[in-house]
Amino acid sequence: MSKHELILALETSSRVGSVALALGPRLLAQTTFSAPMRHSAEIFGAIEALMHRFDRHPEQLDHIYVSVGPGSFTGLRISITIAKAMHIAKHTRIVAVDTLDVIAANAPTTEHGRPIDTIATILDAKRDQFYIAAYQRRIDPGNTSPGATSDTRYITSDIRHPTYKTWQRLIPDSLMTATQFLDTFADPANPIILLGDGLLYHKHKFQSPGAGILHEQYWSPQAANVHALGYQSAIAQHFADPLRLSPSYIRRPEAEVKWQQR
Repeated sequence: MSKHELILALETSSRVGSVALALGPRLLAQTTFSAPMRHSAEIFGAIEALMHRFDRHPEQLDHIYVSVGPGSFTGLRISITIAKAMHIAKHTRIVAVDTLDVIAANAPTTEHGRPIDTIATILDAKRDQFYIAAYQRRIDPGNTSPGATSDTRYITSDIRHPTYKTWQRLIPDSLMTATQFLDTFADPANPIILLGDGLLYHKHKFQSPGAGILHEQYWSPQAANVHALGYQSAIAQHFADPLRLSPSYIRRPEAEVKWQQR
């Protein structure tokens, strides 16, 4: 794998969508949609504008990195459909990136001069439940922690240092209530720090002496992080099978559940 692949990164899993264009590890630019829930209205125009800005064309794309959820059912389908279409048209290689990891890559390692040891990313799953993943800061970020397995996932948005491990996954993507989460992770002696768009209307449910909340600027997943995480997967040759690629829903879409309950 060279450092000259033309890469498109798509993030439409949450409220505010974005697209990014990169040349290998180098991010060229990111465009964020003008308002929440504008994915279908703005994604093609945003892609076209980025291509035109850098004098590139869709047929030149080598890779496409896609945030695959969990998240918005409609938003996820938009990006994955685009990725599959590009693969059919030009055999563009696809990397699937977990949305909760994309959010975790936003997190700083310190807040107000104090280190952050654990974080959790929160997305609204409706029905009083949330998509949640938890992470622990790597004290020695260049090395693998004791007890880690080949399935242990590490998160960093720093492509310049691909072996740098900022956050280590503690749990897989999970579906739980705010109460279940706090009962499991809240620790007044070492508060877990929260971020993610799921806090927008439900921040009060996570208020606890054992949990803190980062500023809203860190909440939304970004296409730039999709590129950063996707590129690390591409280096490791972890490409998605286009025929089997599907959104990570964790549970069935609400509309499907309501239909079967009729």
